[in-house]
Amino acid sequence: MVDLESEVPPLPPRYRFRDLLLGDQGWQNDDRVQVEFYMNENTFKERLKLFFIKNQRSSLRIRLFNFSLKLLSCLLYIIRVLLDDPTQGHGCKELNRGCSSQNYTPAKIDWSPIIWVNRSLPLWGLQVSVALISLFETMLLGYLSYKGNIWEQVLRIPFLLEIINAVPFIITIFWPALRNLFIPVFLNCWLAKHALENMINDLHRAIQRTQSAMFNQVLILISTLLCLIFTCICGIQHLERAGNKLTLFDSLYFCIVTFSTVGFGDVTPKIWPSKLLVVIMICVALVVLPIQFEQLAYLWMERQKSGGNYSRHRAQTEKHVVLCVSSLKIDLLMDFLNEFYAHPRLQDYYVVILCPTEMDAQVRRVLQIPMWSQRVIYLQGSVLKDQDLLRAKMDDAEACFILSSRCEMDRTAADHQTILRAWAVKDFAPKCPLYVQILKPENKFHIKFADHVVCEEEFKYAMLALNCICPATSTLITLLVHTSRGQEGQQSPEQWQKMYGRCSGNEVYHINLEDSTFFAEYEGKSFTYASFHAHKKFGVCLIGVRREDNKNILLNPGPRYIMSATDICFYINITKEENSAFKKQEQHRKNNESKSYYHGPSRLPLHSVIASMGTVAIDLQDTGCRSSSGPTLTLPSEGSKNGRRSSIAPVLEVADSSSLQACDLLSDQSEDETTPSDDDISTGLEYAKGYPPYSPYIGSSPTFCHLLHEKVPFCCLRLDKGCQHNYYEDAKAYGFKNKLIIVAAETAGNGLYNFIVPLRAYYRPKKELNPIVLLLDNPPDMHFLDAICWFPVVYYMVGSIDNLDDLLRCGVTFAANMVVVDKESTMSAEEDYMADAKTIVNVQTLFRLFSSLSIITELTHPANMRFMQFRAKDCYSLALSKLEKKEREKGSNLAFMFRLPFAAGRVFSISMLDTLLYQSFVKDYMISITRLLLGLDTTPGSGFLCSMKITEDDLWIRTYARLYQKLCSSTGDIPIGIYRTESQKLTTSESQISISVEEWEDTKDTKEQINNRNNHRNSTSSDQSDHPLLRRKSMQWARRLSRKVPKHSGKTAEKISQQRMSLYKRSERQELAELVKNRMKHLGLSTAGYDEMNDHQNTLSYILINPSPDTRLELNDVVYLIRPDPLAYVPNTISSRKNSFCNTIGQDAREETQL
Repeated sequence: MVDLESEVPPLPPRYRFRDLLLGDQGWQNDDRVQVEFYMNENTFKERLKLFFIKNQRSSLRIRLFNFSLKLLSCLLYIIRVLLDDPTQGHGCKELNRGCSSQNYTPAKIDWSPIIWVNRSLPLWGLQVSVALISLFETMLLGYLSYKGNIWEQVLRIPFLLEIINAVPFIITIFWPALRNLFIPVFLNCWLAKHALENMINDLHRAIQRTQSAMFNQVLILISTLLCLIFTCICGIQHLERAGNKLTLFDSLYFCIVTFSTVGFGDVTPKIWPSKLLVVIMICVALVVLPIQFEQLAYLWMERQKSGGNYSRHRAQTEKHVVLCVSSLKIDLLMDFLNEFYAHPRLQDYYVVILCPTEMDAQVRRVLQIPMWSQRVIYLQGSVLKDQDLLRAKMDDAEACFILSSRCEMDRTAADHQTILRAWAVKDFAPKCPLYVQILKPENKFHIKFADHVVCEEEFKYAMLALNCICPATSTLITLLVHTSRGQEGQQSPEQWQKMYGRCSGNEVYHINLEDSTFFAEYEGKSFTYASFHAHKKFGVCLIGVRREDNKNILLNPGPRYIMSATDICFYINITKEENSAFKKQEQHRKNNESKSYYHGPSRLPLHSVIASMGTVAIDLQDTGCRSSSGPTLTLPSEGSKNGRRSSIAPVLEVADSSSLQACDLLSDQSEDETTPSDDDISTGLEYAKGYPPYSPYIGSSPTFCHLLHEKVPFCCLRLDKGCQHNYYEDAKAYGFKNKLIIVAAETAGNGLYNFIVPLRAYYRPKKELNPIVLLLDNPPDMHFLDAICWFPVVYYMVGSIDNLDDLLRCGVTFAANMVVVDKESTMSAEEDYMADAKTIVNVQTLFRLFSSLSIITELTHPANMRFMQFRAKDCYSLALSKLEKKEREKGSNLAFMFRLPFAAGRVFSISMLDTLLYQSFVKDYMISITRLLLGLDTTPGSGFLCSMKITEDDLWIRTYARLYQKLCSSTGDIPIGIYRTESQKLTTSESQISISVEEWEDTKDTKEQINNRNNHRNSTSSDQSDHPLLRRKSMQWARRLSRKVPKHSGKTAEKISQQRMSLYKRSERQELAELVKNRMKHLGLSTAGYDEMNDHQNTLSYILINPSPDTRLELNDVVYLIRPDPLAYVPNTISSRKNSFCNTIGQDAREETQL
């Protein structure tokens, strides 16, 4: 027993009955701490507490009952006032025998009407019952909410008001003489206000809705104002029983006039208690109401910033999409809205913008425009918060667009934010379609679950690469992914602007073959046959198909592909077939013969599509195959064309192996592999074809490329430094046969890999591979070098385009293209549009130093394209600027398209491809088609984009339709557009030709005639040519100075004059050429390759997408082609031989692939 007592500690004093009687002296010396645990015991108090307080629904019912009681008590008070007559006795005889009923005099106040009232017995019973219930409820709630401090419960204002209004009625039960005593029951309005606030809170909790602070604050303000007015009305009416004996309506009138600061003065209080009450109420109103209004205004401003909520009712009855961005800029917003609402079926959609930053002033002004204010809702919040996603009703959205912030210096961090946003949306709304924009390709695999993904660097570098071999590919893709009706430039006097603007309205559309008027008749026929005849008859360009049971899109699958009724056809046209109306050609033949709108080499016939209010009228042409000896296909004699074929073969309905010139497709490739040239053998450069063994990031599409048999050592990749394998230190020493392609970038990111792959694709002839030189500001890492060391003639050099020596070493003087990529470090600037400042100035310097160099530039902001190849005094550029402003005022999405650098493909902005993501909401195939065109994806059986140049030997074809037939019948190529270059006549300028003072007057008239003849299409950089009056004044001033020269300084003056004239004749271009030559001599480089006077300023280039069949071909036209996949017609033996190289590559490189 002793051991048991020593092991078990004694109970605390609280739980021992002996200690309750005798006490425990030892407890005071115990150092242990007593801990009491409160549990939700199933006692009667806890049940009442659960019913009255904790349970939201039952508590809401109790508060609603309490609110009804307070309103009932106020209603009973009003009834008592209406039934009361102040002139009658007040029932005070028992207590106040001496009370008199004389009339009021200012010197003496009769207090009996104020203290006593007339209250009927039924009314008294009702008021006593209400008071008893209210007091009981108040005591019960005070008991249940008691937490140890009774004064906290007693001194609360609602409790004190309850005591004042309820206890006197209970006293009258035991003391009947006080039944007519006045009790301020109207103060129950404040208790009703308090019950209403609690009831609203319980209501929000009961229905599981987020409490609206704005609604609560408005409710508090209105209820406070009503309580003040009601208290003042009842107080004035009761106190004036001893004065003017006002009715309730008179008191209401007085209070409204007083609180509105009108103060007519026809109703005024007569006794000092009434006046004192008015003063008190005004003071209370001056203190309470401004506080309420201030809180309301603050909440209103905060709600304007945050944007409020998108209501659940609207989300269930109306369609909306959510746009999630890090920071919303006006350009991004307008691009999205213009492109999104350009589609007719999206006019009823709402756009909810969810952005963590506050709306800036420009965006706020735009969203206040009625066209956008009714359809765009701005919500300030974070995508990572479920509460904000609930505000945007993300689970009910039709789509969610997540855009990255490309202006961030740390683009990887921007991608990480985009990835988290995509994960948050997918977690909150798994069924919501996701459209995600990512910046770096190595981050793509994190968001593979998204429905549509556009990687900026992938598309950017692929377009830059294709620009080098297919000119203006960036402009072609940009025009295809923008929504336009082809109305741009139609009011311009320039013919090229009309043609360019009309053809820019072509877009990619899709339709089922069996439902199509364009293609239904070609079921069972070859793809090339359908494409040629659809273009000949309707003016549409069929570019691809997709089988019903296959998700892959095939661009130009070739003449062996047979069209099926269930195929989905993809075609280029001004508008989709559903918005087209068809007319028979025979009905309008006479009108067409009498009316000819266009003549000349580039005329557009009437059967070309004419866009009008979204509907196209198309005349149906004769689709029968004409005889090869017909008049329209008659060719020059064989002798005049050196044995060229005398006719164009018809396009066969079903492909025949004998009709296909397979050798044309693979002749270069086969020749490269089987019979290498002597130069290749001597240099040891033999290429193979295969898939690159090393990819710098996960998610890159494998592309069949030209590769080396062995990887190049890293030391040999450095262009400007010799090593143990070679001693070359500049591009000239390598002796490249093809011109260089130079890429100037800040860092060698993984996206730069996509620049090299299209230029080394297997379908590029080996003899046409241009050496690639990467001019990098920072040295590349080993992983990037591992990826590029397998490609032939690819080098890098550490340098900058700011340094003329670096440019000369990398071979800029004999480069075919110079690609300038916008630097990431300059993308974030205090002023947004200044992010391109450094790039623009550097390119302008290159343009002035190397005028013959083809420079392709990527900018951040499309608005800055007007500064490319800037000429301050160019009248033609000024006219284009005015045209751009007019097109922007008309609401064009392509107002910048007429800028010469953009039209020629010399500059583009990756932000222009944002519309590609927006269009995918309506055209889910646009991203896939664009990736196939750019070579980012290679689908077996799908063609690729290439180009051909029209030479003098090809002009016999004459028209675009005949070229279409020639290509379809021979090689199976599908033309989709023309890149045309026209000469631009220039007047003399100060920087090119010097004019003496004496000769100027003779040439003045001639220059003015040339200016008038060219219709302001001169491009010059001199002040005098743009301002003849200023030039004339300067010449007159110079002659007057020459007459004032003293005669005695004859020979000296003549010598000085000759020196000045020689300096004057020295043009700016000659100075720049001399500077470049001096630097080349200093570096030990030969100046033979520097062409100092060749200038491209006198030409303009533009694109004609899907021109009409009768468009005349011109010399040097570049035709865009979609060529069939050559491997689709290669026997298995040849294809297996080509693929065998992949197995010979060392497996170590494959194992080194890292994230």
